[in-house]
Amino acid sequence: MSAKLIYVMGPSGVGKDSLLNWLRSHVQTLQPQPALHFARRTITRAAGDATEDHEAIDPEDFAKLAQEGVFALHWQAHGLHYGVRRTELADRSGWVIVNGSRAYVQEARSRCPGLTVLHVSAPEDLVRQRLLSRQREDAAEVEARVRRSQSAAVHLAGGDLHIVNAGSLEESARTLCQLLQAHTGLQLVRPA
Repeated sequence: MSAKLIYVMGPSGVGKDSLLNWLRSHVQTLQPQPALHFARRTITRAAGDATEDHEAIDPEDFAKLAQEGVFALHWQAHGLHYGVRRTELADRSGWVIVNGSRAYVQEARSRCPGLTVLHVSAPEDLVRQRLLSRQREDAAEVEARVRRSQSAAVHLAGGDLHIVNAGSLEESARTLCQLLQAHTGLQLVRPA
């Protein structure tokens, strides 16, 4: 793998998807393309789910691809299987951003030495509010998820990145751009 990998992780409700979607739609790089690539995930989720652009696949086909070694990274979370195909990481000269899982980070580090973790967090009350506004889970399920996320230890290594997504999306996205620019050396700019 020639790409440099940024592995984004954080509990549900901290706004990872919102930040990554903002980056996809607003950020350009001044270097020759592809200096920044967003890895498309393969997920055992319905194709019509608008949360992210992904390859929808049924669990049996996912298991077959995993057994065949098609995925560079793959994990299970929240009753779904997630994978990043080797082709999403191979032969890329720039940086690749992967939306990952906290539970899988140590395995990801072993499979992709030198990866940088980008941990996204948010205050507990804000996470609770965001999860409730999704209306995917009832209040008791949201509380259980918040307790699990707050109790999970996050071990960042030297060179890893962290952002607290507590302001507006625009404010947090600007902060994230500055953080990524400092780490990658890419000149990320928002179109006027």
